[in-house]
Amino acid sequence: MTAIRVILGLGGIWLAWFGVHLIFEQSPTDLLSIALWFAGAIVLHDGVFAPLCAAAGLGGTRILPPSWWAPVTIGAVCSVTLALIAVPVYGRELAVAGNPTVLDRDYHAGLLAAIAVVWSLVLATVFVQAMVRRRHRS
Repeated sequence: MTAIRVILGLGGIWLAWFGVHLIFEQSPTDLLSIALWFAGAIVLHDGVFAPLCAAAGLGGTRILPPSWWAPVTIGAVCSVTLALIAVPVYGRELAVAGNPTVLDRDYHAGLLAAIAVVWSLVLATVFVQAMVRRRHRS
């Protein structure tokens, strides 16, 4: 176990060094842009996203039964992750005029289908949990 930890630690240190090395190869303008985006992401997360998640979590614990909390939380995290992955391609269907194979799908429908699958699995999980609880009671 110790050897694996040492190998993982050395790999992490090397990757961090490589990332810092790549960043400092950028021009000062690019470094400023990176810093502004990084600061903006922190402000957006701490000022908007985290309070919304806390409010949704608090509201969910007051509305939903305790057996639903874990599946609904996992479904919400998956939905937000899918939405964040889809953001770069939204509204860019014809962004690359010279290559029609790039961004050639209906990403809106794909996102909706993926989110529908996630929430159908959440509902299936809640249903199975309820069935298991009923069997243990009888």
